[in-house]
Amino acid sequence: SMNHTTVVEFVLLGLTNSRRLEIILFVFLMTAYFLILLGNITVISITLVNYFLQTPMYYFLRNFALLEITFTATFIPSTLYSLLTERKMISMPGCFLQMLLFFYLGTCIYFHVATMSFDRYVAICHSLHYTTIINNRFCLQLVLACWAVSFLLMFPPTIMIVQLPFCGPNVMNHFYCDTSLLLQLSCTDTGFIEGLMLIILIIIIPGTLIVTAVSYGCIIITILHIPSSTGRKKAFSTCSAHLMVVIIFYSTSIYRYIRPAQRGGQDSDKVLSFFFSVVTQMLNPYIYLRRAREVMQS
Repeated sequence: SMNHTTVVEFVLLGLTNSRRLEIILFVFLMTAYFLILLGNITVISITLVNYFLQTPMYYFLRNFALLEITFTATFIPSTLYSLLTERKMISMPGCFLQMLLFFYLGTCIYFHVATMSFDRYVAICHSLHYTTIINNRFCLQLVLACWAVSFLLMFPPTIMIVQLPFCGPNVMNHFYCDTSLLLQLSCTDTGFIEGLMLIILIIIIPGTLIVTAVSYGCIIITILHIPSSTGRKKAFSTCSAHLMVVIIFYSTSIYRYIRPAQRGGQDSDKVLSFFFSVVTQMLNPYIYLRRAREVMQS
């Protein structure tokens, strides 16, 4: 180990090697980031100031919007800076911090999506008891549980990765510090951490997906038993926006993370990561704004 050169920074190859494409991507990413901030700040503002939107559904939606703002802030500004200046370097502490925040906040999003599905399940399938079950205290407990469980899941493997030796090479074919690529760059055996990360990802992604799928299965069955078409349409409209977000969110993230990582990283991984972390985050607030009747009226 005395002959190894200790890595002090990493090289992120970014989204493309073409300078012309970098300029195009910079304009697109800057526009997307502006829309993400605008949409989510609008959701937060409207649901805070309007008395009629002080309900559990909009409480969860407001927290979801805050999560999206903080999540995208972990990597989009640095990616924009890289595209503009062509600087591809990131310090080792900066890389570790970005990795921790990206996956911690991303995990919070998964649990929050499941929580919002459970809220819609109680609202439609147990409407008479909704205000009793989903009260203000329980809403706060659910949100805090999302943050706490996400931290407990992501903190141990992050500590293990931080303690790994990195002796070179230090190049990652990605636009943010990805856990799987960091493990590939370590100059020691990382089999245990990779196995642990796979178990954690299975708990997070398919686990929350099962909760969401069961909730919506019960919702659909309940809606089909509503006698009037007007009642069915009204019940479905309250959860259709969230269902659209769930489909987009999970369809990309499952393929990206619940499969063996390709050695050295692939361009397809970057495309999927970009769609999952940027495009879906840009669409989410506008889907909710468009589909939520009370928000549109406000």
